[in-house]
Amino acid sequence: MGAPSIVWFRDDLRLADNPALCAAIDRAEPVVGLYVLDEQSPGIRPLGGAARWWLHHSLASLGERLRERGGALVLRRGAAAGIVRETVADVGAGAVFWNRRYGGAAWQVDADLKATLRADGAEVASFAASLLHEPWTVTTGGGTPFSVFSPFWRACLSRPAPRAPLPEPRAVSAPSRVPASDDLDDWSLLPTRPDWTEGLRETWTPGEPAARERLRAFLTEDLAGYDRARDEPAAGATSRLSPRLRWGEISPFTVWHEAAGSDGSGRFLSELGWREFAWHTLFHFPDLATKNLRPQFDAFPWPPLDASHLDAWQRGRTGIPLVDAGMAELWRTGYMHNRVRMVTASFLVKNLLIDWRRGEEWFWDTLVDADEANNSFNWQWVAGSGADAAPYFRIFNPELQAQKFDPRGEYVGRWAGAGEVDPIVDLGETRRAALAAYEGVKQGPRG
Repeated sequence: MGAPSIVWFRDDLRLADNPALCAAIDRAEPVVGLYVLDEQSPGIRPLGGAARWWLHHSLASLGERLRERGGALVLRRGAAAGIVRETVADVGAGAVFWNRRYGGAAWQVDADLKATLRADGAEVASFAASLLHEPWTVTTGGGTPFSVFSPFWRACLSRPAPRAPLPEPRAVSAPSRVPASDDLDDWSLLPTRPDWTEGLRETWTPGEPAARERLRAFLTEDLAGYDRARDEPAAGATSRLSPRLRWGEISPFTVWHEAAGSDGSGRFLSELGWREFAWHTLFHFPDLATKNLRPQFDAFPWPPLDASHLDAWQRGRTGIPLVDAGMAELWRTGYMHNRVRMVTASFLVKNLLIDWRRGEEWFWDTLVDADEANNSFNWQWVAGSGADAAPYFRIFNPELQAQKFDPRGEYVGRWAGAGEVDPIVDLGETRRAALAAYEGVKQGPRG
């Protein structure tokens, strides 16, 4: 047997439609799967608590599936560039394959490592696996990134159709000597003191098989009525594929090709397009989690933080039933319906006048589907500092939103109960204060 190939898994924890894995198998040499828990490389953002829980179980599933096919998954912890080079030397690898990442820090790690490995004499290749279109291929006529979704999505739809998904390999040949692996339990990704994950365990089954099952169920049961029911949080009509896509347990190419052409698919696929829009924006603006995309919002007059208001929002004790229901669902399940995400985020930023970055940090820690593009992009969209045409006046009224999208109170009753807390702010007064503050910056410099 010749020199083995290494497949460096990252946010692509699947066997089906995994171009890096297929390339390694096509090389007709033994394959070593490698996952590196990197909390040390400069700029790499440590995972939140809910994400760490999901990662543990998704890695366990991936390792089991590889073993069933004769392969192996090696777990290592540390700065990725050093760990990958050490593993190459350890197994005598002749090639390293991975699927691309698009965050600024991760992109830099990958680019530097690719150059170093090639200088060392290894074959290295990276592949498109997590986005339907590479970020540098969809631009305006002037060659700049899109700042509004509709023309962005039209540009995507005008391009050749996304490639067909690749088949799942039937066998993966491991080398005769598999390098030592960390014990997944030793990474302490699961909380123990206290263990707050009961609701996550009741709600989710991480891993590729469950992701495929969830897609099939959505296409069969909910896609046809998606456009009508997607905004109703009690309806349960959304795909709930976001954590599956975040961890790469299923690819957007698989989702696209299995959904396209079905009744209701147009609206659903545009939501896949919104995910693309977020990632393309992050690629061009890597500081999206900390820096206003629209420079005029740097002058927004945020008042001193009211810690009691932030705490009430985080605990779902604001006295605003739809907001409290959403925050309760989030804490219990690691997830929140998208319509309610917009309402809870708008309430924090525009009724409590708390900097959007505080909310982004909380969602990063508590959402199982938080990724570095969508989380920050959507918070900036709600705040009015991000990619949108005229966002400063968009203030969601949670009472009107509840009347429209939860008219029978099913969602609020499920998560917020009787709602015995008095409102911590007056919605009308705080709306006027927010509009006055936004009026002062909307005409500022656009950079």
